[in-house]
Amino acid sequence: MPYPLSKLPPLDLVRGFVAVGRRMSITVAAQDMHVTQSAISRQVRALEAHLGVALLSRGFRSVSFTSEGAQLFRMADPWLTQLGELAGQWRAPERRTPVTVTTTIGVASLWLLPRLGDFQAAHPTVDVRVAADNRVLDIDRDGVDIAIRYSPRETAPDGARWLFGEAVVPVAHPLLGIARLDAATLAGQVLLEFDDPTRPWLQWSEWLQAHQLGRVQPKGMLRFNQYDQIVHAALAGHGVALGRHALVEPLLAQQRLVAVGDVLQNAARHAYWMICGAQPRSAEVNIVADWLADQARATAHVPG
Repeated sequence: MPYPLSKLPPLDLVRGFVAVGRRMSITVAAQDMHVTQSAISRQVRALEAHLGVALLSRGFRSVSFTSEGAQLFRMADPWLTQLGELAGQWRAPERRTPVTVTTTIGVASLWLLPRLGDFQAAHPTVDVRVAADNRVLDIDRDGVDIAIRYSPRETAPDGARWLFGEAVVPVAHPLLGIARLDAATLAGQVLLEFDDPTRPWLQWSEWLQAHQLGRVQPKGMLRFNQYDQIVHAALAGHGVALGRHALVEPLLAQQRLVAVGDVLQNAARHAYWMICGAQPRSAEVNIVADWLADQARATAHVPG
């Protein structure tokens, strides 16, 4: 039996809570909602009283989620987003429905976004919405049309289209003046490390061992928990990054980064896959999917 609607919290209270969660600031949330700070605070406290749990931990000029608050935000934020998009379509029926593509933050910023200008030039009547999120979004529940996922072949769902595999190459800013990373140059360089032990093929130890450099001590190491941060650090000249070739290829082509070592092919069993909803919401979904496949075919050619 469905949960009684009469017992659900009022929408205004949930909306105020989500506004705070999106900004992690009561002050900025109040500005977004065009109300006072005290009004937003009252809404959140009223929601907490209705649910019987604390949703926010309040500090000096700061707020953070409790575990219950984080759980509610993960559910309520995408639901309110979908509700707003649907209401927007009804209020403006001439508005085009965008094709929503989701992928990780790194793939979105390094691979997808640099290519979207070409897509818009070729398909000016098709709107694209990029949902960059390191969480795995549910295609049906979260209103996603296309997902670009990174996984081994055996865990890719039925119907997934292989886009390209994984290959890594050391890259650095040209101004560092590194012709090639070897025993002589490695000792004077800072290495930029992806701090994720579950993906050893993206950490330096594997590449160094493969090139007989495992015993050479670098000058230093900076570690990051997001891959795009590593690339941005390399672009700033802070050290040498282990570049995922598919993602840094545009930067190599523009000579904003240069390869300073050999490509390590097939660095993992993982690959990039494209997954589409069972029933496309519009014909434009197929246009975007075919374009992504074309872009992937160009990416898949990795020089040795």
